[in-house]
Amino acid sequence: MRQGKIGPVEPLASGVVERHASGRLTIATQGQGFTDFTGAVSGFVRGSGIRDGLVTVFCRHTSASLTIQENADPDVQTDLMTALDGFAPRGAPYVHGAEGPDDMPAHIRTLVTNSALSIPLVEGRMALGTWQGIYLIEHRDRPHRREIILNVIGA
Repeated sequence: MRQGKIGPVEPLASGVVERHASGRLTIATQGQGFTDFTGAVSGFVRGSGIRDGLVTVFCRHTSASLTIQENADPDVQTDLMTALDGFAPRGAPYVHGAEGPDDMPAHIRTLVTNSALSIPLVEGRMALGTWQGIYLIEHRDRPHRREIILNVIGA
C-alpha cells in the first residue's frame, strides 16, 4: 500500500473553552432532495461570537439526514440522489411499510449518510473547504418540516 507524505500539525488555536450557544432551525423541505443551509449555520456561528471551537449540527429525524458536499455543481446532487435510489430503492420488498413505500428506503439512506456533523471553527468561520456546503437531505417524497439542532462551543 502506498501512502502520501504526512506533514506536521500546524497549531491553529488553544485555550480554555469559554462559551457555548445552542439553537434550533426548522427547514421546510419540498420532498426528496438536497437543501443547502450553510448560510444559516454560518449566521448562527457569527452570532455566537465564538471564534475558535466546534459547531455540531444534528438532525432530529430518521428519514432525513445531513451531509457536507460540493456546492458548486448541482449535478453532484442529482448523481448522489441517483446513487441513493440504487442503494435503497422504493418498491423493494421491505417488511416495514406502514408509513408508505418511501419510508423504509428513507431510513436506509439515513443509515448510510449522517444524522450529525461536527465542523471546526477557525477565526470565527467554519473550516469548510472551498466547494463544501452543509445540506439536509430529505429522503421522503412529500414535503416535511425538519428540525435541526445547532450547538457551538469554544472561545
